[in-house]
Amino acid sequence: MLLGKAMTIAQNLAQVRSQIEAACQQAGRAANTVKLVAVSKTKPAEMIREAYEAGQRIFGENYVQELLQKQAHPLLHGLDIEWHLIGHLQSNKVKYIVGKVSMVQAVDKISLAAELSRRAGRQNQCVAILLEVNISDESSKYGFKPEEVCAAAKEIFTMPHLSLKGLMAIGSPELEKAEKEFAKMKCLFDDIKRLAPQPETFTELSMGMSGDFAQAIAAGATIVRIGSAIFGER
Repeated sequence: MLLGKAMTIAQNLAQVRSQIEAACQQAGRAANTVKLVAVSKTKPAEMIREAYEAGQRIFGENYVQELLQKQAHPLLHGLDIEWHLIGHLQSNKVKYIVGKVSMVQAVDKISLAAELSRRAGRQNQCVAILLEVNISDESSKYGFKPEEVCAAAKEIFTMPHLSLKGLMAIGSPELEKAEKEFAKMKCLFDDIKRLAPQPETFTELSMGMSGDFAQAIAAGATIVRIGSAIFGER
């Protein structure tokens, strides 16, 4: 649901949180089992600061350069923001973000995971990552194929300086299709959790955006990524 332009970011956030709570209640889940990532790509530091002052702490950015510029902005520098990189990451940009983000949500290749591991090792860091799954099988989207992700996870679990926390996906625009895809993602998540060397650390299923987060929560999402319902249309 998109909210009226007359509403402030703080009001939008309050409404989104209320909707998340209602979706959790409908699914028989506690509201604190779902984290909200405010997708702030293309939005100015002033709007992010407004969301921060309304209590939001986790923000998602798609582009490395934009993320770094926002981190350095006087309005945001030094705040206790948990930055997630949620867009496609090229291997040659890895060196810029290790140590700068709390999570890389869209690891879509074993080679990217290997580069993250290598760069993190150089800086004595551990990078939290999610594996992106192209659950809708769209050629325009990045991600592992559903049938490939279990084998990929097995290999990535062995890489040092990485903490594989879970899976991430973008559902189809059609809600009925997205619901089925979210259910499939939960099955994949459960399968990989059983393979994990430390299953207690494999906890995150990131799926659901402004138009479908209630359906994602019903299927078991632990992270929802919401932009337009908070900040307005791009």
